[in-house]
Amino acid sequence: MSKLLWQPSRERIAGTNMFQFMQYVNDRHNTNFQSYDDLYQWSVTEIPKFWAAVWDFGEIICSQPYAEVVDDFTKMPGAQWFRGARLNFAENLLRYRDDRIAISFKGEGKPTVSITYAELYDKVARLAKSFRAMGVTVGDRVAGFMPNMTETVIGMLAATSVGAIWSSCSPDFGIKGVLDRFGQISPKVLFAPDGYFYSGKTFDSLERISEVVKEIPSIEKVVVVPYTKTDPDPAIVPNGILFDDFLSKENNLEIDFEQVPADHPLYIMYSSGTTGVPKCIVHGVVGTLLQHIKELKLHTDVKRDDTIFYFTTCGWMMWNWLVSSLTLGARVLLFDGSPFFPRPGALWQMAEDEKVSIFGTSAKYLAAVEKAGVKPKESFDLSPLKAILSTGSPLSIESFEYVYRDIKEDLVLSSISGGTDIISCFALGNPIGPVYAGELQCRGLGMKVQAYSDEGKPVLQEKGELVCTASAPSMPIYFWNDPDGQKYRSAYFEVWPGVWSHGDYIEITEHGGVIIYGRSDATLNPGGVRIGTAEIYRQVENIPEVLDSLVIGQDWDNDVRVILFVKLREGHDLTDELVKRIKTTIRQNTTPRHVPAKIIAVADIPYTISGKKVELAVRKVIHNQEVKNKDALANPEALDLYKNLSDLTS
Repeated sequence: MSKLLWQPSRERIAGTNMFQFMQYVNDRHNTNFQSYDDLYQWSVTEIPKFWAAVWDFGEIICSQPYAEVVDDFTKMPGAQWFRGARLNFAENLLRYRDDRIAISFKGEGKPTVSITYAELYDKVARLAKSFRAMGVTVGDRVAGFMPNMTETVIGMLAATSVGAIWSSCSPDFGIKGVLDRFGQISPKVLFAPDGYFYSGKTFDSLERISEVVKEIPSIEKVVVVPYTKTDPDPAIVPNGILFDDFLSKENNLEIDFEQVPADHPLYIMYSSGTTGVPKCIVHGVVGTLLQHIKELKLHTDVKRDDTIFYFTTCGWMMWNWLVSSLTLGARVLLFDGSPFFPRPGALWQMAEDEKVSIFGTSAKYLAAVEKAGVKPKESFDLSPLKAILSTGSPLSIESFEYVYRDIKEDLVLSSISGGTDIISCFALGNPIGPVYAGELQCRGLGMKVQAYSDEGKPVLQEKGELVCTASAPSMPIYFWNDPDGQKYRSAYFEVWPGVWSHGDYIEITEHGGVIIYGRSDATLNPGGVRIGTAEIYRQVENIPEVLDSLVIGQDWDNDVRVILFVKLREGHDLTDELVKRIKTTIRQNTTPRHVPAKIIAVADIPYTISGKKVELAVRKVIHNQEVKNKDALANPEALDLYKNLSDLTS
């Protein structure tokens, strides 16, 4: 039985957007829903009615209404959503044009710089004018090799305002990583900084950009954004021009928002690329917009008075998700740099200074600040904070308890899970529901999520494969360079045709919540018993001496044995006593099957740039298989630590 950690008061429930939406549905459809569970069941039973309600409640701006919500929601892939509608994504995000702050940007070690909604509209209008003048048109690609800063958002909004497709990655990617992504989509314009800051160090970007531009002949213009210098030389880069010089000099411009069909491509996102060249996942205008409004307005309870922050880079879908908060008129807080510079509590200091009300981060970050001994409740004024969001990997029970013990007692902790694949979530927060330790609060409205057994049968309160048995608007419209759709179908629909198989190992709980056990493709199978890696992480990372860990299955003696790698705190060694304590902790809190056959100390754990452990890459290394596309990793050199380990030969 999961431990209840938080319950919203009646007054708090009544003040949420979720509650208002439930009343809206009751009035519109003559229903009498009193709970989230009632609303959820209706949303996955009456799917067209639900998404029509989201369209209206979200006040979608369009020049032409839709003819039908969906042609056939049982068709996956290929369901057509909101056919006939014509709209523009940027127009919906720029609906506010007043003097309230739209975006605040906090660069590492720099003062916060803010821009109002009126100023944001003006900058986007001038950039859109420049795009049109150089011939950027509907369907062209505009790419950002950018820090998480205001100019990145302006670039995206201007590009999508003219019907172009936006794609971005963070500036810490190596040349090959950038080419593997942007080289596939042939962008016409590339946005890039002169450099960026991380952990007190300055990194140059222009040299790498020069190499990238030489390899991608489609790039006609490189817009250089000054960041580390006040006056960088754009001539270093072929076709380079400074951001301010590229902006139209005209004032009081009105944006000519290009009206496009509902399924017009909006974003090109990328799979992690740790097992090969990244897949280019294309998301449409209406699916992204509707899903983000649903998740931000209803599940996250974003309002105009909120300041919402998410610790992310521009290469992670959480950036796209965060920026959609503009459609609700909130203040979006961007941060770029190390979350631990100049000290482990840096982001909480920022949360106090900027009066953050919604704080988003990764499970890895929350575990790390707890290990560092940071107790924000004791050091910072977090009175405006009403929600903490966590994603990237499963949030441990210990981290749930840490939030309520050491950060703030009265807030909703929303562990959320989805992916680049749907540019949104399958399971997430619920501001009108309770929080139980270790559980995501709910399945998302309109997302017909189930746990499937190996036989393809839905199960409750048992571990199974995360599947979605009805179409949702934010599923990809297609993959780039996949004319017959084979890459798309094989990515999600090969296991159970007509059913989306996501690749996560989950349990739907008695509360209607969700427990994530890790990636199903990294699931361990010792003796044929399926074990989620997160089950082991939850135990190991609660041990004080262990800073981080990674677990994989090694093929051994016609079976699989569990191998646990641990990164220890400075000054600690992997003694026999510590090995015994780790094994005992795992055995007592899970099962004997979970206990690793080997525990090996390593100096580092490899992660993707978006902060996910790369279990499959390590598994390849220990089996002497090639790991392709190491540029997707934040620390690719860490893989060398796992080669030819003598401990794995016996």
